Amino acid sequence: MSSATGIPQHPPIDNPDDGGEQGDLEPLLGRPGDASQRENAPIVKNLVLGTGIIAEAAAALLVASVWAAVFLHPPLILFSVHPLAQSAGLLLLVQSILVVQPTHTGKQKEVGAKIHAGLNVLGFLVFAVGIISIEYNKIANHGAHFHSAHGYLGVAASFWLLAQYAVGFTMFAIPALYGGEANAKKVWKYHRSSGYALLLFLSATVITATQTDYNLNVLNIKLWATIVTFALLVIGVFPRIKKHKLGL
Repeated sequence: MSSATGIPQHPPIDNPDDGGEQGDLEPLLGRPGDASQRENAPIVKNLVLGTGIIAEAAAALLVASVWAAVFLHPPLILFSVHPLAQSAGLLLLVQSILVVQPTHTGKQKEVGAKIHAGLNVLGFLVFAVGIISIEYNKIANHGAHFHSAHGYLGVAASFWLLAQYAVGFTMFAIPALYGGEANAKKVWKYHRSSGYALLLFLSATVITATQTDYNLNVLNIKLWATIVTFALLVIGVFPRIKKHKLGL
């Protein structure tokens, strides 16, 4: 099918006999189907579907800027592991969100949930490495744990991440804890809402890291550049949110 401009249009994902469920495909911004995985399309395309490409660019830019700053300012010390691991963990977290957002059929959701879980397990391990490195460094050097706004936000983010991972894992692997699969599914919308809020909180945590002594005296990653990067990340992720998945 072509539009009046001659540009081919995507065929509708659903049909008139779908029971009126077209609203299930409606993203936060855009038309129904704009951010939905198509039948038989490889799930890897979900990562760059719609505004996803903007989120991918932002996540890649963040990792590139952090890793370049660390490796271009030797020597590498134990403290260096923290920004390297946390930026990599955030990259994995973004992938876990992007890959599952466009899914809408039962089969797609099943595959997406498994990949989402796998990426989050890997992300958890990477985040843990970053957290352990900074804690060991502070203990070994008798450093203050709450020396900056970043320190306070970092601790809060760590506990939030742990709770988010625990709920997500148990819902997926041990639904009996919630009284069965049906009850576990009812918790999903709260898990998703918490996940998006956590992404914003993590963004603020990273932004405040630009004002720490280590960054100001060594890495010199610019505050404005970090804010722009996370603004692009939000622009890439949030318009693809499916309203019905949040109970809207």
